[in-house]
Amino acid sequence: MAAIEPMNQFLIHKLVALPAVDVPVLGHVDLSITNSVAFMMISAAIIAVFFLSAARGAVVPGRMQALAETLYDLVDKGLTGPMIGDRGRPFVPFIFTLFALIAVMNIIGLAPGSFTVTSQLAVTATLALMTFLIVIVVGFARNGLGFFKLFAPSGVGIGMLLILVPIEVISFFMRPVTLAMRLFGNMVGGHVVMYMFATFIISLGAFAMHGGLASLGFLASGLSLVMVIALMILELIVAGLQAFVFASLTCTYLSDVVNLDHGH
Repeated sequence: MAAIEPMNQFLIHKLVALPAVDVPVLGHVDLSITNSVAFMMISAAIIAVFFLSAARGAVVPGRMQALAETLYDLVDKGLTGPMIGDRGRPFVPFIFTLFALIAVMNIIGLAPGSFTVTSQLAVTATLALMTFLIVIVVGFARNGLGFFKLFAPSGVGIGMLLILVPIEVISFFMRPVTLAMRLFGNMVGGHVVMYMFATFIISLGAFAMHGGLASLGFLASGLSLVMVIALMILELIVAGLQAFVFASLTCTYLSDVVNLDHGH
């Protein structure tokens, strides 16, 4: 029997080899299309086609337009508006793009034979770092040096500031780490567990073929199948939930700097 290798599903493979180029600062960059890149492109294409098809502006929306408007309102009126306020309107396109891209990449990764892009720490770290840098740029653009008030809550004595400021600074710079690790960990963990139960279906079924008491393996194989279906449903929920969490935390971090003059 072949060894069970649940981590093999996360391996990167080149699909189309392309010549590498030298990029200033980054150095030697391989532009080959891998399975990860391919499924990122597929995800982006699905999102583009869906919203281009849905963007008809009909007075009485069809199903696709209604779904598109519902998803947009989820981010606009459910996240950005309540968490950032009117000042958050300029950031709706960015936050919605993050939400849609992460959700689609998560969901596509559940299909048999596909690849889960968000199981790659390099991808989740890039999204998290991009979000973190945007927060810093917006913070300085709106507040100037007043941005540093984020680390020094008003009304706190100097003695307490000596303790709070280092804690706030460390907490701030840990944000991209927690953003990246949360999404990465949930995707990897769920897929590994689902893979293990899927292998039980085959191995226990093969063992039951020996007959006798071994035939009880069919029962265990059936239970494993039920677990895979249950885990698939759970993973589908987690796929959307993790996209929502990533978007909501982005709103929280942007709110801190956009409304800095209100809260400090």
